[in-house]
Amino acid sequence: MKKIVLAGPPRSGKSCLREGLKQALIEIEDAPYPYVITACPDGEGAWFQGAVKNDPGVAKACKAAYKGQFTPEFVRLAAGWVRDSPKDMFIMVDVGGIVGDANREICQHATHIVIIAGDEPKTGQTWCSRMDEWRRFAAELRLTVVAELFSDYHGARDVVKGVGCDNILRGSVHRLERGEDIAARPMIQALARHLLAV
Repeated sequence: MKKIVLAGPPRSGKSCLREGLKQALIEIEDAPYPYVITACPDGEGAWFQGAVKNDPGVAKACKAAYKGQFTPEFVRLAAGWVRDSPKDMFIMVDVGGIVGDANREICQHATHIVIIAGDEPKTGQTWCSRMDEWRRFAAELRLTVVAELFSDYHGARDVVKGVGCDNILRGSVHRLERGEDIAARPMIQALARHLLAV
């Protein structure tokens, strides 16, 4: 059983990563179907990436209409989805970008975590400092870190550093942009294979 949290700070590309990873996993023969739990009320459900490809304006309007808040009711509902998901399924949990009690409650029944972060030019926070808060989050909830990715929006290519002796896949993925097909990118392919091997 795998319940894999896709985590990282806001605007790191988590939802784009989720869609690319889902598509990459679907293409792997005999891989389990990746079921996605959208555990963030930001209006970007699993439907959003496909909608952006077809009609960005309609997608944006729908996102605005569906956007909500982390209410106690939403948090309990999302935590229940993670807790009660069937044990024989491959689950990916897309969470909000803030380390806090809402995400702790939602993720407490997960098993693994993929952390993605980029530099934050507005605040001067580096990738490393943004990654550290999610490493602490994973340790607190006893989630096994399976990948640490640098989200390099302005990069021209992915860099796959490989799996270390700690069994964590590291590297970078470039230009995570809504509506773009990223499933064939080297880092997405490597992550899909690594998640199946864990």
